[in-house]
Amino acid sequence: MVKLRLKRCGRKQRAVYRIVAIDVRSRREGRDLQKVGFYDPIKNQTYLNVPDILYFLEKGAQPTEIVYDILKRAEVFNEVQVMK
Repeated sequence: MVKLRLKRCGRKQRAVYRIVAIDVRSRREGRDLQKVGFYDPIKNQTYLNVPDILYFLEKGAQPTEIVYDILKRAEVFNEVQVMK
């Protein structure tokens, strides 16, 4: 099963996160299938590769709670409804 989840990057006390599609059995810093976004909680910046995210969601990938909230704020799920 594939999940969309956060992968920690950055330095100590200054974490930034990549949003990745990764196998459920992999650890947090494990090998990912594809990088689909970036999230900086300190500057509150987000970059999303929406076509890739939609591809993984259509294939059955499940986002984690935090990634779900990020995608909801970016209104990605509205695009999923329009496509169907």
